[in-house]
Amino acid sequence: MRGAAVPEILTARRAQADPPVSEYAEGLVRGVVEHWREINERIGRHAEGWTLERMPPVDRNILRIAVLELLWRPDVPPRVVIDEAVELAKNLSTDRSPSFVNGLVDAGAVPVTAEPDTGSVRES
Repeated sequence: MRGAAVPEILTARRAQADPPVSEYAEGLVRGVVEHWREINERIGRHAEGWTLERMPPVDRNILRIAVLELLWRPDVPPRVVIDEAVELAKNLSTDRSPSFVNGLVDAGAVPVTAEPDTGSVRES
């Protein structure tokens, strides 16, 4: 599956169904793919001294999911997004990752709200 497009991987995983892919997880994957450019630009703006390419891959993807939830999932409270992102970093990445992820997600979360009807982003 290496080198395959994300939607292809998702389709294959859903067909495999072991373990099953939840609708929520599928929505996260599809949302990150749909908003890829905007998400990466936002992370890049807040990651002072870091490029996306230099970040550990796990951290980069935790951040992508968090930004998606903060901007396009108004049903998820920002504090929950931040807590979950930090917890994922604790369990899946380096010793420094939780504070790195917390700092970036928190910095990007504070000034942003999403328009629930349109999904468009506005600065507050």
